[in-house]
Amino acid sequence: MRKYFITGLLVLVPLAITLWVLNLVIGTMDQSLLLLPEQWRPKALLGMDIPGLGTILTLLVIFLTGLATRNFIGRQIVSVWEGVLTRIPVVSSIYSSVKQVSDTLFSSSGNAFRKALLVQYPREGSWTIAFLTGVPGGDVKNHLAGDYVSVYVPTTPNPTSGFFLMLPRADTIELDMSVDEALKYIVSMGVVAPEQQPGRKLVIDSPPGSDAAASN
Repeated sequence: MRKYFITGLLVLVPLAITLWVLNLVIGTMDQSLLLLPEQWRPKALLGMDIPGLGTILTLLVIFLTGLATRNFIGRQIVSVWEGVLTRIPVVSSIYSSVKQVSDTLFSSSGNAFRKALLVQYPREGSWTIAFLTGVPGGDVKNHLAGDYVSVYVPTTPNPTSGFFLMLPRADTIELDMSVDEALKYIVSMGVVAPEQQPGRKLVIDSPPGSDAAASN
C-alpha cells in the first residue's frame, strides 16, 4: 500500500504543481483585462468571463510592442519615453536598475546565466553549482587583485533566491551541462542528475590550494 501511495504521489504532485503554476500565471495575466473600459470587457459583451483571454491580450501587447520598437520611429518613441522617466527622481533609479537587469537577462547578446559553474561554497571542500553573471565592475574591481568573476549561487529548491559572490576565476570550474540541466539539478535537490555525454567523462580538478577533488 505504501509503495502504491508513493507512486501515486510521484505522478500527481508534479502535475498538481504544474497546473497550480499555470493557473497562477494565467490568472495574473488575465488581470490585464481590467485596463480595458468596462463596456469592452467580456463580462459586459458576452455576459461571462473567458479564462485566458487576458493572457492572449497580454502576449499580443508584448508582441506588438516588440514589433513597433524594431523600427526607427518606435525606437525614437522609446528613447523619448525613457528620457522622461529618467528625469523623475524616484522613478529614475528604479527604472534604470530594472532595465539594466532585464537587458542583461533577456538580451540575446547578454552573457548572464549562460554558463554553469562548480564553486566551493560555503566553505572549502563543500561544492555547489553557480551561474556566471559577468565580471566585477565599477570601483569594486579596483580593490580586487587578479582575475575575478561574478557568480550567482541559487538556493534549493527555490533558485530565485541565492547569493551573489565574486570569486577568482581559477577557483571556478566550468561544467559540461546546460543552464537548464543545472537548474533542474538544483531544484530537484540533486535527485534529477544531468545525463552524462556518451563517451565523455568530466574530471574535476581541485583549484590551487585545495585538497578536495570531485569527479562524475
